[in-house]
Amino acid sequence: MKLRQLTYILLLALAIMALPQKSRAQEPLFPDVVDVEEVDSVIVPADSATHDIPYATFVDSVMKEDAAKPTAPAIKKPFIPDPKRALWLAAVLPGAGQIYNRKYWKLPIFYGGFLGCTYAFMWNQQMYRDYSQAYLDIMDDDPNTSSYLDMLPPRYDITGREERFKTIFKNRKNYYRRYRDLSAFAFVGVYLLSIVDAYVDAQLSVFDISPDLSMHLEPAVIPQQGLQRNTTAYGLGCSINF
Repeated sequence: MKLRQLTYILLLALAIMALPQKSRAQEPLFPDVVDVEEVDSVIVPADSATHDIPYATFVDSVMKEDAAKPTAPAIKKPFIPDPKRALWLAAVLPGAGQIYNRKYWKLPIFYGGFLGCTYAFMWNQQMYRDYSQAYLDIMDDDPNTSSYLDMLPPRYDITGREERFKTIFKNRKNYYRRYRDLSAFAFVGVYLLSIVDAYVDAQLSVFDISPDLSMHLEPAVIPQQGLQRNTTAYGLGCSINF
């Protein structure tokens, strides 16, 4: 009988000891901590002033810590031009392909070439017209047509030397006509070069250039096959990394 009572008392003591542990496990670990995302929907309890850290102060400190955290900088994607677009832009408007490729330093080169070719074309064209008219006037027999005298020094007399000056005016006319045509071809050449440059520049924008630019020299043994026996030659081998 005493053994049974003792067993009941022991079981009762174990049950009493287990009850506080269960209640503590059900209690939240940090009753005062509230999720920051639910701040607007949480009502501050009336007895929050009794806590060591006020609820509003805790929320403000958490929000300040989140705002003080540095944000990761946005990764800017490198600009990769489209070769076809650069080609068509340069074909429609000279220099537009270089602007699209962001190679602005090339613009003075091409525009300087266009202006130089245009000036050469206009100057040679004007000289060609003057010498052509002078050649026509000196070839006819009309004394009223004497524009060729404007091509000579003042009060310069060519009496008796007309045939010589006819040849000179003809050669000068052909000379300026030739360089006028060359100026036009040069203008077209600069235009085509700007198109090719824009396309190649855009095409090579993704070309990987290794930073390891080096050259190595080392002795080399070169086997050679002769008519009678095999021989060995010694030389110097060169390898280039790029």
